[in-house]
Amino acid sequence: MTEPPLTPAVRDLLDLTDRAVLVTGASGGIGAATAVRLAEAGAVVVAHAHANPARLDDVLAACRRWGNEAHAVTGDLSTPEGVEHVVDETVRAAGVVHGVVNNAALQPLSPLADMSVAEFDDVFAVNVRAVALLTQYFANHAAIAGQPLSIVNISSIEGEIPAPLHSHYAASKAAVIMHTRAAALELGTSGIRVNTILPGLIHRPGIEEAWPDGVARWHRAAPLTRLGTGTDVADACLFLLSEASRWITAATLRVDGGVNANQPF
Repeated sequence: MTEPPLTPAVRDLLDLTDRAVLVTGASGGIGAATAVRLAEAGAVVVAHAHANPARLDDVLAACRRWGNEAHAVTGDLSTPEGVEHVVDETVRAAGVVHGVVNNAALQPLSPLADMSVAEFDDVFAVNVRAVALLTQYFANHAAIAGQPLSIVNISSIEGEIPAPLHSHYAASKAAVIMHTRAAALELGTSGIRVNTILPGLIHRPGIEEAWPDGVARWHRAAPLTRLGTGTDVADACLFLLSEASRWITAATLRVDGGVNANQPF
């Protein structure tokens, strides 16, 4: 029987000092906010991007303001070779990895009746297969090193409640929820925790102008009445990567302002 760990002091619960954490899709939005927040908690952040690698410069600068190392890696997560490249570069930059935030995702719009096989496959390659491969690779690294590992997978409330034109995206995010539980079941005996976060509607510049009806409906539906921010999700990631969540695995954490409590009819 495994002995329970020593209980950390309250002041140390969210301390990630010297822990290396990979954040995929860190060039903006939730990923950028998470990278900076983890750096503030003391983590050595490895920030990944593919489509917009130049934006990592600002993210790394914000991370380094906290006096920590921060590294950039680039790579295409839509292919197994690209995933392996990201793993290799992360280990080369930071050594043993203590945490992974699988945030990178594609979210295109496409009606189901007209969706091509390529459109479907592109979404699942990044949103599901890359998550599974990164989990596999880093779990193996952690097992060899004898090092605990916490993995946080960013799903979506659409993994439970789909939206029009998002059948491939919603299905991929539902798969992430179940993959998280399956991975947690298999990897727990190795000291590896795997949890998932379901963000709701997150504010981005111009969203009120681009989608006024949707934003208004969200404000009416969410008990906390506002859109989320990247930092709202980042703080949930910090919790799940920290000692504060040391006995939590296979969990699904909704970060949605309470919209899930509203009647869907």
